[in-house]
Amino acid sequence: MPLYIVSTPIGNLSDLSARALDTLRSAALVLAEDTRHTRHLLQHFGITTPLQSVHEHNEARVSPALVERLCAGETFALVSDAGTPLLSDPGARLVRAAIDAGVPVLAVPGASALLAALVVSGIGAERFTFEGFLPRRGSARAAALRAVVESPITVVLYEAPGRVAGTLAELAAAGAAERQAAVARELTKQFEETRRGTVAELAEYYANGPPRGEVVVVIAGAPPTPLSASEETLRERARAWRAEGMTPRDVARRLAGEMNAPRNVAYRLAHEE
Repeated sequence: MPLYIVSTPIGNLSDLSARALDTLRSAALVLAEDTRHTRHLLQHFGITTPLQSVHEHNEARVSPALVERLCAGETFALVSDAGTPLLSDPGARLVRAAIDAGVPVLAVPGASALLAALVVSGIGAERFTFEGFLPRRGSARAAALRAVVESPITVVLYEAPGRVAGTLAELAAAGAAERQAAVARELTKQFEETRRGTVAELAEYYANGPPRGEVVVVIAGAPPTPLSASEETLRERARAWRAEGMTPRDVARRLAGEMNAPRNVAYRLAHEE
């Protein structure tokens, strides 16, 4: 009955855990993003479990029938092409449907490109956010780039090789030029490489030739912005603006924009009674 979320190697097949092998062998069905890709993995380990495709184009359609079979007592293993499923990969709809139906959903942990890149980057990993692939264009991309630049904690991105230089250049132009960053490619594979430097340095380097293979970008968080006024001064100003009839939202915006208060401080003071 359980639905197992099984992590598979991102390059080195030796990274497939013993538990993952047992799960893939014992499941009634392996649900794969690309059955052709996963079939090679299963054949390498002599696993004959049947495969069924579950990807972004059919997940909504096939999930009800799969959940019905899970409820009837079958056990499935969900995998992506590489790494941990659901991280910029399909599967979330199926997992949610299984949970809603009372099906146990269990993780079989293993390789993850974002975690591998993070721990070799040399950038603080105590707190981080994963943004996956940024939007390609328009206001959504501008907002995503701004969020990366303004993030006070480490940011991890996935990016296509041909767009790495452009994305880094945009981040540099938006204010992150001197931020420490790392570009990790082909993790756990023969030509694994992690290049470190500032965002501007890496943008210039990759402008002369895009990286090859699968890429993860790690960017250090923004340094703390010093207050232009003491917190008590900010609090007094917030109270005065509220007394004038301004909404907390407008007070927070003015504290951040006019008095250089960090957004979290501005929000807190704007909502104080």
